[in-house]
Amino acid sequence: MRIAVIFAAVLALAACEPIPTETSSPSGSEATPAATQTPAPPKVSTRQAQANFAAVVRQVEPVAERECRRRAPDLNCDFKIVVQSDPRLPPNAFQTLDRTGRPIIGFTLALIKDARNRDEIAFVMGHETAHHIARHLEKQRQSAVGGAILGGLVAAGLGLDVDAGQQLGGTVGARAYSKDNELEADALGTVIAKRAGFDPVKGAQFFTRIPDPGDRFLGTHPPNRQRIETVRRVNSQL
Repeated sequence: MRIAVIFAAVLALAACEPIPTETSSPSGSEATPAATQTPAPPKVSTRQAQANFAAVVRQVEPVAERECRRRAPDLNCDFKIVVQSDPRLPPNAFQTLDRTGRPIIGFTLALIKDARNRDEIAFVMGHETAHHIARHLEKQRQSAVGGAILGGLVAAGLGLDVDAGQQLGGTVGARAYSKDNELEADALGTVIAKRAGFDPVKGAQFFTRIPDPGDRFLGTHPPNRQRIETVRRVNSQL
């Protein structure tokens, strides 16, 4: 079936797209307001960054697994934390599944090095594990396939290229709820980081150092301000 071919790649999607590489602080209309209010923490050495990451994994992973078993007892909650060793890869963290369905949480070396403290790493790790707990990959796939079917039907009805309609529909479907998924992962990630002994509000300062995606149509991530506000709201309730 043509849809199966189109969406072979969808099955390998990770729950987060690459985080823009930090070049300088955002400016102008793209700047996150919080960035001008709170000075960025100083960079840490490579050795300290590695130590921070190892410490966070030890504390956050068991908390995330407990939260997973509590909220989604039918899921595989045995998280595997991996590091992509290619130093050329940009700062990024993602969640995906291996062939057996085991949840994989991946980090690039650049993100580990860019994190200024353990709270930032803990928040990112909590956010990515939350994607799995909330079944965002499964929802994204279902939405993509549904969009492809609808796009193909519309294209056929209008006498247009069916393959192009399926591809466009699949893209729209995959991104339809991505912003909501990110905010939901931010909220649950806040809970996980907090219960692991870290400060998620301090960790969310990571958003002040990356370009603000704004509120673009079919964008995959919500505005940085909205994400920071979500973290603060949920943290205040814990």
